[in-house]
Amino acid sequence: MNDFADSSRSDRQSRRNPSPHADRLRAVSACFRPNRELDAAGITEPALRAAYTECRRINAHHGRTFFLATRLLPARARPAAHTLYGFARMADELVDNPAPGSDPAAELDRVAAMVDVVFDGGTPDDPVLAALADTVRRYGIERGLFDAFLKSMRRDLDPIEYRTFAELGDYMYGSAAVIGLQMLPVFGTVGPLADATPGAIALGEAFQLTNFLRDVGEDLDRGRLYLPSAELAAFGVSRSLLEERRPDPRIRAALAYFVARTRAVYRRAEAGVPLLRPESRPCVRTALTLYEGILDEIVALDYDILTRRAVVPKSRRLVVALPPLATVWARETLRGGRRLRS
Repeated sequence: MNDFADSSRSDRQSRRNPSPHADRLRAVSACFRPNRELDAAGITEPALRAAYTECRRINAHHGRTFFLATRLLPARARPAAHTLYGFARMADELVDNPAPGSDPAAELDRVAAMVDVVFDGGTPDDPVLAALADTVRRYGIERGLFDAFLKSMRRDLDPIEYRTFAELGDYMYGSAAVIGLQMLPVFGTVGPLADATPGAIALGEAFQLTNFLRDVGEDLDRGRLYLPSAELAAFGVSRSLLEERRPDPRIRAALAYFVARTRAVYRRAEAGVPLLRPESRPCVRTALTLYEGILDEIVALDYDILTRRAVVPKSRRLVVALPPLATVWARETLRGGRRLRS
């Protein structure tokens, strides 16, 4: 699943060596307070506001890059984006980091039962699902997208290896493509939703393929290998060779191929951006730029990523995000001034 998270090591380094952009970012961030977003979305009921706030906390904590990009959405759309991330992250954590003594399969069944409640018109007690219930009703998000996501999460419960990209594609539809499709009504489109569907699917897949490359070492620790074995074999790479975790020209060549293939998916995703509402385009463009930056870091490490994690430095994230953030800040400040004068 797309966790959009960067390493805590990078953040610690950034605190020791503050970016020259940090002060400006803090000034701009004052415009993006949670209550302002909830007010803009017309979310007034206290318990529901608390539920949305919890989703925002999850997004801010686990998905720093995605959270930064969501600040470029109109304020009214941000709570929904945080909620969709929060739901996906919650399910993903049940599988990847289960609580001691818990049964991940049973936990996923519990989540699926709460999704049933949501689409039966109810509101679960869980705050993430309560916010999700409100979000899916506001934006008319389809039930099948959540079923497909949970199906892929269940596939992660067993040791994983995919032979071909066709096999991997079936998994990625549920783990990644549906995330883009869930977000599409939140982003809004300038034409029929169906016209923007290919770009939304590519958006989710680009991020997911980037995760597979960035996390290949961590996934091996969990008994998973998402890079298709037939594609690896074409370069003379086997799972056992990867598990040796040592530099090898065959591994480097294979990873270079996967990076190039993933960049092509980014180009498809970028082609869909003009089909989104203009006010949502900066968010998606920024997310694409920042997340593709992970591929740049993989290349910079000379593809030596089996024992290291490629991370986009915080300074680069700020350089990319600050100009559009300042534009959003100016726009929303101007609107706020108009409301006060009216």
